[in-house]
Amino acid sequence: MPQHIVIIGAVALGSKAAARFKRLEPESRVTLVDRDKRIAYSGCGIPFYVSGEVNDVPELESTSFHVLRDTEYFRKSKGVDVRTETEAVAIDREAKTVTLAHVPTGRREVLAYDQLVLATGSKPVVPPFPGRDLAGVHTVHNLDSAESIRSLVSSGSVKRAVVVGAGFIGLEMAVALVDLWGVETTVIELREQILPGVIGGNLSLTALRHMRDKGVRFQLGDQVLSLEGDDQGRVTRVRTKDDEIPADLVIVAVGVRPNTELARASGLAVSERGGITVDEYLRTSDPHIYAGGDCVELRHLLTNANVFLPMGSLANRQGRVIGDNLAGGATLFSGVVGSWCVKLFDLAAAGTGLTLQAARSAGFDALSVHVSQLDRAHFHPDKGVMNLDLVVERQTGRVLGMQGTADKGDALVGKVNVVAGLLPSGLRVEALSNLEAAYSPPFSAALDILNVLGNAAENILAGRNMAIQADEFAALWKQRERNTHFFLDCREPSDAKEEALAHPEHWVNIPQGDLAENLDKLPRDKGIVVICGTGARSYEALITLGHEGFQNVVSVEGGTSAVNAMGFSVS
Repeated sequence: MPQHIVIIGAVALGSKAAARFKRLEPESRVTLVDRDKRIAYSGCGIPFYVSGEVNDVPELESTSFHVLRDTEYFRKSKGVDVRTETEAVAIDREAKTVTLAHVPTGRREVLAYDQLVLATGSKPVVPPFPGRDLAGVHTVHNLDSAESIRSLVSSGSVKRAVVVGAGFIGLEMAVALVDLWGVETTVIELREQILPGVIGGNLSLTALRHMRDKGVRFQLGDQVLSLEGDDQGRVTRVRTKDDEIPADLVIVAVGVRPNTELARASGLAVSERGGITVDEYLRTSDPHIYAGGDCVELRHLLTNANVFLPMGSLANRQGRVIGDNLAGGATLFSGVVGSWCVKLFDLAAAGTGLTLQAARSAGFDALSVHVSQLDRAHFHPDKGVMNLDLVVERQTGRVLGMQGTADKGDALVGKVNVVAGLLPSGLRVEALSNLEAAYSPPFSAALDILNVLGNAAENILAGRNMAIQADEFAALWKQRERNTHFFLDCREPSDAKEEALAHPEHWVNIPQGDLAENLDKLPRDKGIVVICGTGARSYEALITLGHEGFQNVVSVEGGTSAVNAMGFSVS
């Protein structure tokens, strides 16, 4: 029997659900409603439009075959009636009606539905600091804001910019401003690291170092107190608790919150954090109403807690699920593990699952294992370094997450996606050690970096490798004058020359292959810190020293590659 489906919100999830449902039930009617003029655009592409990598806004509104996704496209190609500049202002769940208001005229209309979909998305959070309404202060939330920012920057009137927030959007916007336009850009972040909550501290330092090298200025652990303007009401300066920063443009990117006012007013279940509550079919507390995308909370498959993850990839997948279920299906959206990636100039960062801090906060007895390794065969000219952190439950060896940085973003995202796909099934480190991976020198090493990461985790969990990470090494090195530790570089002399010459009294170079013949040069009354290029030879050296009765020996995970990547220099 034909239905009338009303979908409120026509960007990612709404348009996907409408198209999927109409393919399954062509005889049914779908009305897609959105308060904006433009629909079904790729919001994740906004920073790349601002940067100039995407030339025109219509590229973000078009299909892969260059057809504009406008109301006419949905009418002719999808059989969907679209109402733009129309806002849903009330839901009568008992009568199964939605009251719509035409934004330009205020004209109201009551529309009956058989089933309803809420795809109301999210809105940017703007802290209540004075001056937030000045001209030149922007958020990044739709195509209008993107056009405003690019128009301002391309006019040449922006010499200095401040980005508030060092999450995905904030960093992408900083890259966009510096890379193409050469704008002097400062990023202010309340917390002490960039990409807070999604990546570990050492990897965060790797990304921070790279962005600073590219010219972005950072003030971490700082807070915006006010924005100040000139006589024309245009922003001129950002005042923080630590500084005053001149600015012609301020971009506020401190996060988003779900648009759930309509759901809440209609009596639907909404969580304490503000997201609409849905079940595994993406059905709300009303069996005739579905919801998805940025306005809902989802179950995290590792912690079973509800999480808010506003990502376009999730919204598109959920749109198909809802389309199926509107047509009588029983398709599940079981939950998420939280996979992400971001491009920061020439460096990629990506991750999935839990960070070490998140795992411990969720009650897991977890540890982190680090590997810095070439992402393909060592002899291939296109090789690059990949840095990976594996988060593991100590007692069971269960993998809880992985994050990384790399020069080759496609390679890194490929590794992250493999782990993301295996996490829900209870991936263990031993399975990672023996994971079958395709191999050819231009694409990977014969022993894939995921295998190496699994091997390293097995050795640490079994107590065979007493390892420390790069920040722990840096802390010990800074205290070297206390003379409590002996620093042993087991690389070849040509690789260790710089550090050995700079600190001959503290840095001793004995290649791993010569170690057994030079044990008399090592102290037995101090801790020995063994380091190499990536951690492989230092582990071999640790085994040798342990066999010879040395008691207090640790190996640096990731070696000098990890230490240098985080911006710490021994020499």
